[in-house]
Parts: sequence; C-alpha cells; structure tokens
Amino acid sequence: MRRKDILNEIRQLDPVKDHQRIVFLTANYEFPWDTTRSLELALFRTFAVAKGTSLLAGTGEFTQRPQKRYDDTVLLLAEILENGYNSERGRAALRRMNQLHGRFKIPNDEFLYVLSTFVFEPIRWNERFGWRRLLEQEKLATYYFWREVGRRMNIKEIPPDYQLFERYNVEYEETHFRFAEPNYRLATATRDMFLGWFLPKPLWRFGEPFIYAIMDDRLLAAVGFPKPTPWIRRFVEGILKMRARLLRFLPARRQPRLITQQKHLTYPNGYRIEQLGPQ
Repeated sequence: MRRKDILNEIRQLDPVKDHQRIVFLTANYEFPWDTTRSLELALFRTFAVAKGTSLLAGTGEFTQRPQKRYDDTVLLLAEILENGYNSERGRAALRRMNQLHGRFKIPNDEFLYVLSTFVFEPIRWNERFGWRRLLEQEKLATYYFWREVGRRMNIKEIPPDYQLFERYNVEYEETHFRFAEPNYRLATATRDMFLGWFLPKPLWRFGEPFIYAIMDDRLLAAVGFPKPTPWIRRFVEGILKMRARLLRFLPARRQPRLITQQKHLTYPNGYRIEQLGPQ
C-alpha cells in the first residue's frame, strides 16, 4: 500500500462512522513507532496524578513486575486497536480490562483522565515529532474511537466532543499534577525498565537524561525527575525531528505493524488474553 493511497483513503472516510478504520491505518501503517512511544509517555503522565498513585504503587505490579505490567497493558490496548472494539478479540480484551479494574475502587475521574491521555498524547507527539501532521479526520477519529472504548469500560461523563475532552485533560493536569513519593517509585521503575532494554545497568545514569528530555517540566516535577540540561533536550528533540524528516523519503509500510504479532519479553511463546494482568 502506498502512502498516497493511505492518505487518500483516510481523507474519504468519515471520522465518526469510520473511526475504527482510520485509527487502524494511522496507528499501524502511518505511525506505529510514534504511537507506541506516545502511549509510553502517557503512562508516565498517569504517574503524575498523586491522588491515584498510592493504589498503583500498592499493588506492586508496576514497581516489582514492570515488564509484565507493561506487556499486559500494551497487549490489551493493541488487541482493541488492531482488531476493533467490536471484534471477538477486542471484546475479550475489554472484558479482561474491566475484570482487572473491577478489583479496585477507582474513581471515575481517574479513568476519564487516563482515557484522555490515549487521545491527546499521540496527537501531541505527532505535533512535535511526526513525519507528517495528522489530518483533522485522524484527530477526530482518535477521539471517537476512545470515546467508544470508554463507554464499553463504563466510564461516565465522557465529554461530548473533542474540544471539551481536550479542555478536561488540560484542566485535570493543572489541578492534579503534584509530587508524591509513590509517583517517583512508579516512574523510576518504568524508567529503569526502558533503560534496561538498551543499556547495561552501570550506564543507566547516562541514559536517564535522554528520557527526561521528552517530558515537559510539569510532568518532571510531579514524578520527581530532574530537568535535563537544555543541550540534551535540544539534542534529543533534534534527533527525533531528523528521524521524521528521513521517514518522509522512505517507502510506505506495505504491511501493518501489529504489536499482537510480535514477541514480548513476558510472553516469548505467545499469550492468551485471559492470562494478561495479575492472576
């Protein structure tokens, strides 16, 4: 499939009734790497909401088993993104998510904020580092897709349009981002997991600033991470922007990049949806 063909198809689709198809093309053909990185950044943002992190840290899933918790989350979301929320596997992933969340008394506003990060973090990442800018259809389709997922998770009071949901996201962070010790423990365990993918442990301290460089100052303060030096921030942002420029000259992806078809550290021999998450 050529990039021109993908763009032409997206332009002809309706972001309300065709949002699943648009999101599939955007996330799995056009921006698979960017989508994954932006949702990893969204994960850090959930650690900045101090009123919810004591529960997250208390389960031990993020601090003691970060790789499993990461793989479980990524795979459940990928099942829905790649197969659609009405597919057999999509419905199974939603059931599993609702089972796992149902074990805890989680306020609706925290669910709603996490849902908003799934909408707006990929869009904001694209504005910074995308090889092309998202079409308006893609932005709106992202909202409608996750709104439907949220409804199937029984999340209440989802704002009725894109602009209101974005306002909710911004105002929620302004109100609830503040430092707490569990924030730091969760963010540190996740940061160290990412560093462990690429560096031996003695070199982690040299890699840390490169992770901080893609985070805004309010997020860094809320999770207790230091600000990177300006030159490191410029360097990391410059590398990501150079990557974007190079991608414009590469041929289009001929097949979708599906997370569910890849090997994962926790599940090297494959997985079943019902085994994802703590047992």
